Amino acid sequence: MASSNPENRWWVLNKVMHLQPKTVIDVGAGCGTYGKLLKPFVEAKYAAIEIYEKNIEQFKLREIYDEVWHDDVRNFNSLEADLIIFGDVLEHMTEEEAVKIWEIASKGCKYGIISIPIIHYPQGTVDGNVHETHVVDDWDNIKIFETFEGIFECRLGTETGAYLAQF
Repeated sequence: MASSNPENRWWVLNKVMHLQPKTVIDVGAGCGTYGKLLKPFVEAKYAAIEIYEKNIEQFKLREIYDEVWHDDVRNFNSLEADLIIFGDVLEHMTEEEAVKIWEIASKGCKYGIISIPIIHYPQGTVDGNVHETHVVDDWDNIKIFETFEGIFECRLGTETGAYLAQF
């Protein structure tokens, strides 16, 4: 799905409004959920990383974000922004890959947000997009705190959790 579960979006918006970042990277932008949510309330330069080219065109991501990179975030050796958002994306890679990209983000970003399923949530290819497959489908709150450093606040929904980290 190019979109994500909406249950924690307002929590994320409130946190980002408090942080007032000047630069934001939205990893796995999909249909542009976070760009559309945040831009009316937070003046910043918005960049998106999207692996699935069809999403860039179909959802007009270049109209939502100031910069759009058609790439796999796992190809990046550095990521620099005031805030990086991993909105329902880390479950689409191995735990080792997720930790590595989180560590890269922690070196160049001030804050990070993760939105991720916190229940057993298997998912395969969606609408022809193989990148939608959940590689790790059993994240939970404890495992997230144990795996990703810097998290200091979270909000748990019934299906997803949202996590705020300071690097």
